Amino acid sequence: MNAVLLSVLVVPALGILAVGAGAWTGNRRLGAVLGTVFAGVGLFAAIALAADHSGAPWSRLTWEWVPQLGLDFDIGVDGVSYPLVLLSAFLTFLCCLYTVWKGAPGGREDQLIALLLATNLGMLGVFLSFNLVLFFVFFEIVLLPMFAIIAGWGGPARRHASVKFALYTLMGSLLLLVGIFVIVTQAGTGDIIELTASGGGGLSRGTQLLAFTLLAVGLAIKAPLWPLHSWLPDAHTEAPTVGSVILAGVLLKLGTYGLIRVAVGVAPEGAEQAAPTLAVLAVVAIIAAGLICLAQTELKRLIAYSSVGHMGFVLLGIATLTEAGLTAALIGNVAHGLITGLLFFLAGSVKDRAHTGELARLGGLREVAPGLSGLLGFAAIASLGLPGLAGFWGEAFAVYAAVQRDQTLWTVLAVVAAIGAALAAAYLLRMLRLVTHGPPGEAVAAMSGTRLRAVEVTSFVPLAVGVLAVGLLPFIVQAPIGAAVSGILQAISR
Repeated sequence: MNAVLLSVLVVPALGILAVGAGAWTGNRRLGAVLGTVFAGVGLFAAIALAADHSGAPWSRLTWEWVPQLGLDFDIGVDGVSYPLVLLSAFLTFLCCLYTVWKGAPGGREDQLIALLLATNLGMLGVFLSFNLVLFFVFFEIVLLPMFAIIAGWGGPARRHASVKFALYTLMGSLLLLVGIFVIVTQAGTGDIIELTASGGGGLSRGTQLLAFTLLAVGLAIKAPLWPLHSWLPDAHTEAPTVGSVILAGVLLKLGTYGLIRVAVGVAPEGAEQAAPTLAVLAVVAIIAAGLICLAQTELKRLIAYSSVGHMGFVLLGIATLTEAGLTAALIGNVAHGLITGLLFFLAGSVKDRAHTGELARLGGLREVAPGLSGLLGFAAIASLGLPGLAGFWGEAFAVYAAVQRDQTLWTVLAVVAAIGAALAAAYLLRMLRLVTHGPPGEAVAAMSGTRLRAVEVTSFVPLAVGVLAVGLLPFIVQAPIGAAVSGILQAISR
């Protein structure tokens, strides 16, 4: 299994080299195709990791990296990280397939695919890292390719959006680095598994609170947590379709996964002290995002703000520090990745055809493009948390976990979060009323190519199937999570 584990990181890197080889020979199309093939091989490697899921972790590989500083190249996979490893490889493959088939804005498909593979390499590295310093290195690798995707293939305001994304991310990275420095210097190790098993490596309560605060704020920017979210709508709105899919589908999970694995795992006493504050901010994000979405007039911007609210439920689940809450957060991560990835794919297709994302000009889509409209309706009701679809489980059990704390503050937060779920239903149904119903608007009436294209069916249907599968069979995500979550909670209960 160690060879398979290593291949999950090696294959995307080889894909980048293959794209470069195609450009070197002058056949850029060949490079794009080869990059997509390597993305597919990477997906199969990620699937193969589940072949042996015994033990905790399932698989682990450690090499000396910088022995003078006691740093190891330490990677592994367990129930907490595996669903996100699979999600990252899956969405990257779909985005590469979509790009090589449909093309990229302004051309240069091979370069865009190389950047998607580089982003995937960084994201996979974050999910597989069992060393704090290595975690930080991969966390930083993600920044440059995503910045280039937004700046190189984005909309009219792409430069502003990409710079804003970079500045916010760098600020979060600085805080994250300081938090890691505090832990490693005080505990004498950067081994995440060892620190988690020992309940923080013997760090004092005050040091853990300081470390958790630094780590949580740095990671919350990526999550994104209100009021650190303002980079997100611009980045989503201006990014090309595949950039938005990866940004919402996986990149935001670097923050929430890091909170569980790193912040809570290595500073459990600090997490206990800060949990009520994190929960309050999460619920504020849920309500604020819902109200903002009700006022949105542009499709991609509405979906972007909806991510702030949905990730608020994930953060609320984390803040409860209970098995139900952490499990809800991890299921919510996967559900949000599938649903929002589908929504941004659909929004991109609508904008490609209608040449606008203004809701007022998209009315009557179901009359002109029933297939596209039907999938948009499916994704919207999944996003609002309809039972039987993926969005239900994470949000419902995050609220349940808050009630389970059996304290007045947590009960109030659960009630307010439930109101936020009602707001989500309101703004998503409003979106459907404006976009799919009524007589065809000016932009929709002039649409060409209203039938779903082959590339759209190939990219959209697997996500829709995933949304339905997780909704009906949530244990396929929940089953591998249990033992790993219990290990984190044991450190908190010490």
